[in-house]
Amino acid sequence: MLNFLQSLPSPIAQGIIWGIMAIGVYITYKILDLADLTVDGTLGTGGAVLVVLTTVHGMNIYLALLIAFVAGCLAGLVTGILHTKFGIPAILSGILVQLALYSVNLRIMSGRANTTISWRNYDLIVSSNMQQIWHTILVGVIFVVVIIAVLYWFFDTELGHSIRATGSNQAMAKANGINTDTRKIIGLVISNGLVAISGALLSQFSGSADINMGRGAIVIGLAAVIIGEVIFSKIFKNFALKLLSAVLGSVIYYIVISIVLKFGLDANDLKLFSAIVVALFLAVPYWKSKVAPKKVKGEVKNDA
Repeated sequence: MLNFLQSLPSPIAQGIIWGIMAIGVYITYKILDLADLTVDGTLGTGGAVLVVLTTVHGMNIYLALLIAFVAGCLAGLVTGILHTKFGIPAILSGILVQLALYSVNLRIMSGRANTTISWRNYDLIVSSNMQQIWHTILVGVIFVVVIIAVLYWFFDTELGHSIRATGSNQAMAKANGINTDTRKIIGLVISNGLVAISGALLSQFSGSADINMGRGAIVIGLAAVIIGEVIFSKIFKNFALKLLSAVLGSVIYYIVISIVLKFGLDANDLKLFSAIVVALFLAVPYWKSKVAPKKVKGEVKNDA
């Protein structure tokens, strides 16, 4: 038990970093009501761009992080254009861009499947080094707070409200003169930019950028969003708190992963475990909707 508590800061730090990606998934999945699979490629793009710019070209890591964000935004822009201007369904647009990003990420990493950072030789923003883990958690919290504050402000503007209206009721938004195609593109750009930031931070935390680092990222993002919603939906009503719930969901997810690994789960089964977790939490609202009417009927009979 003591060993587990001592190791707890690491999954918390990792959960916070992935929580930034979960915020990006929240924007497309919950606000825009779109299934965007671009994130599996964008996460790797963010990591690849940052690693190459810092280790190969010696660029300042904060400037490299900004460029990684822009690269993610461009990926989201392509997905948005394919969906809105070419009439390709959002889920297929994401798959196409995700597939293309595999080659793009290999190009960025000069054909290498793995590019490693040595945290001893570079001043990193975050690190998995246990001596710096609390610093990593603090930096992660600062990133999350700033991102949520900016998004809270943005989605309270006229443009932000129009994006939310597009996801809530596209037909009504069009009737009110909103260019829904443009709003979808903006949402996808912001979402994938945040995913790229998460990938860039994750590459520092893990010490490398791998071509497959984003594989299954959408499942983890959905797990974080759904876990956060199921657990905190009754107490988190404010928009900023709903974004925070996605981050907390990510932290809970990684703590659970850490626990099941301690109990001997094979690491090769993590993807299967993640899929089961997402499926169960997705089913919870459906089960609740089935149980609630029965309770109401029972109460009516008792009153009669």
